[in-house]
Amino acid sequence: MVMNSPLIHNPSSLGVKRAFVSMEGLSKTYPNGTIALQDVNLSIQEGEFLCFVGPSGCGKSTIFKMITGLAKPSSGKLDVFGTTPKEARKQSDIAFVFQDHTLLPWSTVEANVRLPLELRGVDKKTQKEETQRVLELVGLKDYMKVLPRQLSGGMKMRVSIARALISRPKLLLMDEPFGALDEITRQTLQMELLNIWRQDKSMTVLFVTHNVFESVFLSTSVVVMTPRPGKISARIDIPVPFPRDESFRTTSQFSDLVREVSAALDH
Repeated sequence: MVMNSPLIHNPSSLGVKRAFVSMEGLSKTYPNGTIALQDVNLSIQEGEFLCFVGPSGCGKSTIFKMITGLAKPSSGKLDVFGTTPKEARKQSDIAFVFQDHTLLPWSTVEANVRLPLELRGVDKKTQKEETQRVLELVGLKDYMKVLPRQLSGGMKMRVSIARALISRPKLLLMDEPFGALDEITRQTLQMELLNIWRQDKSMTVLFVTHNVFESVFLSTSVVVMTPRPGKISARIDIPVPFPRDESFRTTSQFSDLVREVSAALDH
């Protein structure tokens, strides 16, 4: 694996064989001359849970946009599932969860969640079954007929996650999904997300956060990025087996890893 810094550790052994996402010399310069990314090299394996941390404007969200085909690299190579981002997106195997829940306010929880399947022309019976499945997965099976305005912030985020999961994606991109939540709700959703990911270890999760504690608790590896132009300064493995519980946050190993990621951010 080629990286940008000697701080990068060897990747964790996850029993996987192929790169799901591969970036080689990836750079992005916007028309106004802003260099968002410069010479990013990263190989992401199937089943990983990678957290991206770095200062605002370091290009984390730009990487996500390029993976989904919403932005094109200025130079370098980007493969997703062994093909181009545009082709990968056509396969409906990529799902995106934003910091804002982006729910339709006039639609019920059920209608919001089933929308991706409805747009793809999936039959009504499958829509109903899959909606029930994912709402049960996120603990909202009793809220199917409720409107978003009747939900708390944490519940709205659960709906967004359910909508992303309904297509059974191979790759789940999450751009600061818990950033606007209070700490108690945030930690609860962190645990729920890990439980969901562990139930489908073929799903790969890429997660953007500004919270070092969150990155260490969730991930198999933390990718640390530099200020603009964004580069990868370190990839730090989190060699703690799953399942993880709240007790991990109080261990010396957790504190050591938080310090290591924080030091890489300051490097």
